[in-house]
Amino acid sequence: MIGSKVFWNKSAIKYAKTAIKDIKTYQKKLSITQQYLNKESEVLEFGCGSGGTAIIHAPFVKQIVATDISEKMIEIAKNKAIECNVKNVIFRQNTLDELILHNQDYDVILGLNVIHLLEDVDNSINYVYKLLKNNGVFISSTSLIGEVNLVLRLLLSLMQFIGLAPYVSVLTKNQFISKLNKAGFSVEFEWQTSSESIFIVAKK
Repeated sequence: MIGSKVFWNKSAIKYAKTAIKDIKTYQKKLSITQQYLNKESEVLEFGCGSGGTAIIHAPFVKQIVATDISEKMIEIAKNKAIECNVKNVIFRQNTLDELILHNQDYDVILGLNVIHLLEDVDNSINYVYKLLKNNGVFISSTSLIGEVNLVLRLLLSLMQFIGLAPYVSVLTKNQFISKLNKAGFSVEFEWQTSSESIFIVAKK
């Protein structure tokens, strides 16, 4: 199986050029997220990819720290921010466990289309909880690989075996919500955008 960092470094340029498939759903997620943002908000986005979502939210907040495991993604994101004249987004190559060491906490944390790519979902959710201020909000959008039909899961396993796909966590909706609750979060809003994807707002 190809390592996540290697996979996303190789995929970064193509990923950045790929159009959003369901723009209506994406825009609704942006709108819901912005209800939890204000001009004093200190925001963290982990797994920020090529930085598009952080740049869109930048005018609504004080600052965003946007991180990704891939230095190629971060390079693209920094260039986007320069092109858009966005100065309140700090792009870093970091993992969640490295962020703990910075001793900073946040009002809102975004984990969008990334939870299912993490090898230790429980620890990652616990890190998010620690990084949030009291009453802070965790907003996530997650593929539910455990809800995908068996044929597609077998195909994914084959792609991983031949080095064409990185690790993914096989989660169902109930398993993901259970992990959030176990970490101490209360789910304020959930929207199952399809049988295989869920958007959640959870409060510390």
